[in-house]
Amino acid sequence: MPERKDAHHLHDLFQLPPGRTLDICLKIHAAILEHRLAPGTKLSEDEVGEIYGASRTVVRAALQALAHTGLVTIEKNRGAFVAKPSIREAHEIFEARALIEPRVARMTAKAITENDLARLQAHIDAEHQALHDGDMGKALSLSGAFHTTIADIAGQQVLAHMVRSLISRSSLIISMYWKRPDTACESHSHHALMKAFAEHDSDAAEEIQKSHLIDLHSGLNLVEVRQQHDSLKDILRTG
Repeated sequence: MPERKDAHHLHDLFQLPPGRTLDICLKIHAAILEHRLAPGTKLSEDEVGEIYGASRTVVRAALQALAHTGLVTIEKNRGAFVAKPSIREAHEIFEARALIEPRVARMTAKAITENDLARLQAHIDAEHQALHDGDMGKALSLSGAFHTTIADIAGQQVLAHMVRSLISRSSLIISMYWKRPDTACESHSHHALMKAFAEHDSDAAEEIQKSHLIDLHSGLNLVEVRQQHDSLKDILRTG
């Protein structure tokens, strides 16, 4: 597995101190990114509290923090649900990524070190292993982590925070609208990026990332779909 440096960054994303609330946020966040929690799944405070042995107060704070990131929606008199991005929101998220991430890739090509290249390669290797094991959800999560690691290497905290938020919300969009689930982040694009980074070719890195995100956006089947949900208890207890 690649070295994980997400804890501090997710602490910033959720705006929570270390503790039970953040821990629950991280577990639900991981379940969403790995497509174990589908868009529209109801997140009952009582059930989540039972699963994690936490009070309703702690669970409510965790769900509120997730709602601030756009991953959860809280509806009056109905409770919390995993967010279901609209078609318009799906377009906007990927258009935002296409504006931000190519520029970030350019910065990364200039700043990257041999250790950074090794970190990125570890993500690719772990993603390939997950695909080999048939764990598509884990592979998709690792693919997203590849993109957030690129942003971290660029050394631009504000942009990295934006990318991390957009990647998280992209996971919901892919879960709902992706028409090529076996190629959600084509490996050839990542390998081409690695070559550009290794050569410190900022122009190539920017163009490859731009093309890659256009391909991802075009892979969305932007029509309304119905979701089937497994038991919340079964999903979260496997994480």
